[in-house]
Amino acid sequence: MKMTEKIGEIENFFSKISVCVLHVTSGELALQDTITIKGSTTDFTMTVESMQIDRKDVEKVKAGEKVGLKVPERVRPGDEVFKE
Repeated sequence: MKMTEKIGEIENFFSKISVCVLHVTSGELALQDTITIKGSTTDFTMTVESMQIDRKDVEKVKAGEKVGLKVPERVRPGDEVFKE
């Protein structure tokens, strides 16, 4: 079994464009990383394919940053994000 580390949590979700705001609280996240998003009604794993800060594409984010993340399904504020 792989160890997963909590890297942050969801702050907001925009359903029209299926993008969430992730507040990274520890470690770093890069394109092509695999993450799992878990909450009371959320539980799925995905590959990070698109990240933006202030509408600019970024390849890597680190603790303390907030990043827009394209997600395949609805997430909710407070959902926790783990890196595989």
